[in-house]
Amino acid sequence: MRNLALAILAIGAASAAVPAQAQTYDPSYPVCLHVYGRISYYECAYTSLPQCNATASGRSAQCVINPYFAYASQGPSAPRNKRYRSGY
Repeated sequence: MRNLALAILAIGAASAAVPAQAQTYDPSYPVCLHVYGRISYYECAYTSLPQCNATASGRSAQCVINPYFAYASQGPSAPRNKRYRSGY
């Protein structure tokens, strides 16, 4: 039992040492530029594909649609109007 507790503690300590990654896509813009290289990254600052393609021209980069943009404009969902049966 003691070995199990030590193993769980060791796994927890090892996983806490791994840095967390930030969100790759910025939900504020509909188009992102994926730049390839030693360090690959996304630059989400474009309002259209032609605008992004002009920036990507001649570079090792590709324009992609931001998968998180559609959810950025939605606010919290409205509560559903639940109907309860009476007579209990």
